[in-house]
Order: sequence, then C-alpha cells, then structure tokens
Amino acid sequence: MNELIKISEVSERYAVTTRSLRYYEDMGLINSTRNDDYAYRMYDESAIKRLEQILILRRLNISIKDIRRVFNSPGSDVVLEVLDKKVNDIDDEVALLHELKEVVLEFIRQIKDADFSNDSDVKQLYEKAKDIEAQLVNVDYDGNQSNVNRLIEVTEKLSMTPEIVKKRSRFYLIFDLGSIQNVLEACELYSNAFGAEKFPEDRGEYQGKEWIGVSLKIFDLDIWVQSNDKPIGGQNCCAIQFASEEELRYAYNLLIQEGTEYSIVLDGWAPLIALVRDKFGVHWFFYFE
Repeated sequence: MNELIKISEVSERYAVTTRSLRYYEDMGLINSTRNDDYAYRMYDESAIKRLEQILILRRLNISIKDIRRVFNSPGSDVVLEVLDKKVNDIDDEVALLHELKEVVLEFIRQIKDADFSNDSDVKQLYEKAKDIEAQLVNVDYDGNQSNVNRLIEVTEKLSMTPEIVKKRSRFYLIFDLGSIQNVLEACELYSNAFGAEKFPEDRGEYQGKEWIGVSLKIFDLDIWVQSNDKPIGGQNCCAIQFASEEELRYAYNLLIQEGTEYSIVLDGWAPLIALVRDKFGVHWFFYFE
C-alpha cells in the first residue's frame, strides 16, 4: 500500500514551507490527496519523488517556469537546455564578480592613500563611492539582467554591518470565530492563503458547551483562533506585510471569497494596499513595500 505523508511532515522532512508546497501544487508540479480521516493535504511516494526533483532544481536556481517545461517535456532535451543556460548565466555572474573585485580593490588602494584628516580627501572618496554606485546601476552587460541585480546585491552586502541585527516584533492575536466549524474552516483557509502552520487542537468545554482552540503561525505572527458565543468579527483584525505583490494578491484572492468587504488601494503610501473582511469577520490589512 502506498503510504501517505502529512503536509506538515513533508515540510519538516525537507525544510520547505507548507506555503511552498501548496504553491508547487497550484503550479501543477505535484499532486496531493486527502482522506476522510485527515482534512489536510497528504502526499504519496510519487509526489515525494517529484518534490525532491523540484527542490534539486530550485537549489540550482531554476525558475518555476523552466521546471514546468522540464516536467512537461519527454526526454532530456529541455532539461539539458535549461542547465546549459544556467551554466552560461553562472559564467556571466563570475565575470561580473571579477569586475566588482577589481573595482573594490581599486577603491581600497585609494582609501589607503587618502588622508582622513583632510576634508578634501574624504570628499573625493565620497564622490568616488557615488561613481561606483552609478557604474553598478548603469552597467551595460550582455548577460542576463538578473546578473546585474545580483551584482548590486553583492555590493549591498558589502556595505552591511553584520553586528547590527534588526529583529521584528512578535505579536500574539486572539480571533473569536463563533462556532467550532468556523474555527476548522478558518484554519484551512489561512493555511491555504498564508501557508499558516497549524498546531494541535485544544478541545474542552466552555460555559457548558463544547469548545475548540487552535494555535496558528502566520509568518512571524502567533494567532489563536477559538470558538465561543461572541458575534464573529468584532475586534478581530491583523496587519501583514508581504514580500511581494504576488503573495499579497494570492492571499487576497482567497480571503475575498465569501468575504463581506474588500478593496485594493494602488495610490497609497505603499505600492499595494489591500483591505479584507473575510467570511469569519476578521479584518485584514495587507501591504508590501
């Protein structure tokens, strides 16, 4: 019998987020199954093997688009073409990094020759740094544009101060969702929309009625959802900053289904802002910068 593995176990075993697993499935790269005993996605042996192939290709920085081409094409022609292109991209990047090395070494030589007690020398170094920045931004190279972006990323890393680590605050939110059914459905919805990690359920009685509470992890937010007799909605609200427009719109499109209020703002203080009041009465404020 083909053993089925829970999505949480797959996530832990391969160090891949549940959101990424759902994304791979949405892109048609892997298939999951469900049964009556477990409401969440499960994967069989063939799906696990396919996932291992995906992770290897992603480690090589192969795009999802090219991975789909590889899987949808018979034979080895497409995968060889994709890998050959990757080798060329690496060669381009190596050339750019060598160019960056020479620029930095020249800058170091100028710093060694500078007199920091002399204001004019300091000003000249500042102007030189601005020239280097302009060269990197405006570099004209025959390779892939992503290589230029990578070059800029490398220079940004050189300017970072590793001793200073910015830590984001942690929040603990409580959502009162009314019925037990609402809690279970909300956990499924938020798992799909955000790749939320769901922890074991707590069940008991509250004021003589059956009660359920579930802890969710949405990005760096700890959220507790529970059933009670309070009207849904109320003070339930959450703000989330997304890393990309695609992730924001993905979550937005799922949450507006049966939602009572929703809108997108394109001319606000952030490139994209979205407001949603989902079917469970929770108010969401989405944005990305």
